[in-house]
Parts: sequence; structure tokens; C-alpha cells
Amino acid sequence: MLLSSLTLLNPNMMNRLFTLLITIFISTPLFSQVTIHRDPEIAGMVAEVSSDSLRSYVTDLVSFGTRHLLSNQSDSKKGIGAARNYVLRRFNQFAQASGGRMTCFIDTTTLPADGKRVNRPVLLGNVMAILKGTNPADKRVFIISGHLDSRRINVMDSVGDAPGANDDASGVAAVMECARIMSRHAFSGTVIFVAVSGEEQGLLGSAYLAQRAKDEGWDVRAVLNNDIVGSNNSTETHIINNTQFRVFSEGIPHYETEKQIKRIISLGLENDGASRQLARYVKEVGERYTDNLTVMLEYRTDRFLRGGDHLPFLERGMTAVRLTEMNENFNHQHQDVRIENGVQYGDLATFMDFEYLRKNTCINLSTLANLAKAPGAPGNVVIEVRNLSNESLLRWKAPEEQKAAGFYVLMRPTAESMWTKKFFTKETEIRLPYSKDNYFFAVQSVSESGNESLPIVPVPGR
Repeated sequence: MLLSSLTLLNPNMMNRLFTLLITIFISTPLFSQVTIHRDPEIAGMVAEVSSDSLRSYVTDLVSFGTRHLLSNQSDSKKGIGAARNYVLRRFNQFAQASGGRMTCFIDTTTLPADGKRVNRPVLLGNVMAILKGTNPADKRVFIISGHLDSRRINVMDSVGDAPGANDDASGVAAVMECARIMSRHAFSGTVIFVAVSGEEQGLLGSAYLAQRAKDEGWDVRAVLNNDIVGSNNSTETHIINNTQFRVFSEGIPHYETEKQIKRIISLGLENDGASRQLARYVKEVGERYTDNLTVMLEYRTDRFLRGGDHLPFLERGMTAVRLTEMNENFNHQHQDVRIENGVQYGDLATFMDFEYLRKNTCINLSTLANLAKAPGAPGNVVIEVRNLSNESLLRWKAPEEQKAAGFYVLMRPTAESMWTKKFFTKETEIRLPYSKDNYFFAVQSVSESGNESLPIVPVPGR
């Protein structure tokens, strides 16, 4: 149609039109293209994530019969004690490639009977691998967790088999694979890999760890809790899909006072707490390095009737999110292994999708690595509200932990979920021709290799 119309034009008009079309063709990409920076080191780590390795971890964990918190702790082949020792052995193997920077141990405490889900005193043990940061001035800590214990229908049954392949050997496998790969690399911040115990008995292992972190003053910047991350199909709706992965994050933080909550609401920042910023970060960075997987932001702290190991951290004022599969199958969670009316029940590895688990592990690894390589977040981020203005002036301080090569100022309309614009500057202030009444802003520090810190939302200042 276009060519036939051109034949009706005189040669001069045709030449001018072709020149215009060529100019549009050349110039349009300059305005429409989106450049995504991938750190080659992180991309290489992500490429190492192996579905075969993940399958082997899950198979080994299932072989212990049950990993119930109250199960046998002295048997070398069955029960929670054998499972803990297995994870510790693997962590120690990975640590050999760390140049002495990774320390592995079982962090234990004795829990008294509580009249609820602990009917006798029991030794609780979290299996930990700490990959120390290389920058002495950088005290930041980033934690990735999965829970080691498993359960049957009766939460107090500590004897019968409870394979727990997906809930939560899958999460522990993701932690182990991240530890295997990241142990061979250096990061400014410290990364802690942990298989917590006692989740099914009331988030006991994560509560113990979160309280220890608070008591000892750890500078915990982010917690990625992985729970049920390896299956691609759902009961009732019968959806089969391994291209979506959920991240749950709280809105208004647990620990805010009534006065602070009123201030958050008055500024419209209900969706901009630290954990929600972490969730957005997981989506942006994770999708940058992981093909054929969309991170779905769930604006809830967790699912209905359930609670995960990120909650004790949130309750103590730390930043944490829960990562979990998109489509849950309740025939394979908290079930005894059996066939009933022709339906197979039980949390067996045969119902898992290890390619899906591989991709979900890549999301975790890329997020952790990018955080630990990045400078610390900017401090004292302020947006000026002294005058009525259709411009926005932001100021901040450079991070102390590591020199930043510059800063990204993020922006989105107030009705949008994700950041829609990004501005780079080497200065510690910026004036933008966008009204503070119509947009939300945040500031990130950026390293020379393009690794971004978590975003910090400005507070009003004069």
C-alpha cells in the first residue's frame, strides 16, 4: 500500500519522504531502547546453577526419612540430626574454594517444652555457612534461608516418613547451590547461607537466628527466605506453569509506631517500606539474569493461613521477603505419603520441576550477588518540600561502606508498582522537572561494575 502510493508522487517529493522515513527509522531506537546492564561475573555465576546439583541435594535430604524437629538426632542415616550433618558436610566442601573466607557450623540452642508444638526439651540447630566480606569497613549482612525440617499431617508425628521434598528441601537446595557457587567469589558485604530448623513447629529456628542477629547488632540489610520453591502445578485449578515466581513482602512495617504509621499514610508510602523495596529489587535484578521467568510481586506479607521464616526478621525490624512458587499443590504439602481414591499424596521429589527450581535459584543468586557487590545505600535521603514547585530537589549522602561510582535516582508515578524512570548522577543531589506531588522517588548507590544498592525513599525535608 505504501509503495503503490509513493509511485503517485513526483521524484522530489519521493526523495524527501524517503529521507524522513530513514531518519525516523534511525532515530527511534535512540529513544525507545532499554539498556540492561549485566555484570559478567554475576552472569557467569548464574550460568553455573545446575538442576542436577539441585536434584541431588533434594534426593539426599529426602533419604533421611523425616527431618521433623523432634525426630532422631543421633542416628547417622535417619532424622533431623543426620540431615543437619549432611548440610554441614556439603557447606564445608564448598568452603574449601573460599580461600578461608567461609566458616561453617551448626548453631544450636536447647528449647524447653512449650505446651504447643514442642512437647519436650529439644536441641535446635541451624546449619550456617558465613561467607565473610572482603571489605573490613563493610559490616552489611545478607541472609538466604530455607527450612530443613519436614512434617506429616499430624505436626507432632516425629517418627513417620515425611519426605519434605518441596517443603522445604527445595529451599535448602537453593541455599546450598548458592553457597556452592558464591563461595568461589569475593564480595564486599557478608553473605550468610542458612538451613533453619523448627519452621513447622512455629518458626523456631528463624526466630532464634533473628533474635541473635538483633542482640549482637548484625547489620542485616536483606533476608531472602525460600520456602516451597520447586513445583510448577496446582491443585483445584490444575495450572502447570514454570514461568512465574512469587515474592511476598509486607507493606507497613511490623515495628512502626502508631505515629510513624500515620506519617507513612499521610505521605502515601504504604507500598514503599524497606521489604517492598527489596521485593522490587528481586524482580528487577532477578529478571535481568534469569530467562523465561517473571517475578510476581505479591503485596502481602505471606499467604492466607500460613507463615514463613521471614516473619521473625520483620518483627525485629529487619528487611525480609518470602520467595515461593506460583502454583501450589496442596496434595504434596503437609501430607502423609499414600494413595487415596487413586490420588497420590505426599511431598515427593517426583512431583518437582528441577528446571523451575534452577531458575528460582538463579533469582536468589543474582539478587544476593548484586547486593553484596554493591556499595552501601545512600544515607540521609531527603526531598525538599520548602516551596510549592513543579520540580523536585533530592539530596543525600554517599555511603560509608564502599565508594560509589555514582547514584541512580528512581522515579515512578504514584499509581505504578515498579520504577519507570532512572536518572544517573555522580553528584549527591539532583533537581528533576517532575512534581513531587505526582511521583515517588528513591536513590540507589552504584558501583563501577554497575551493581546497585537497595533503593532508599526520601523523607520530606526543608
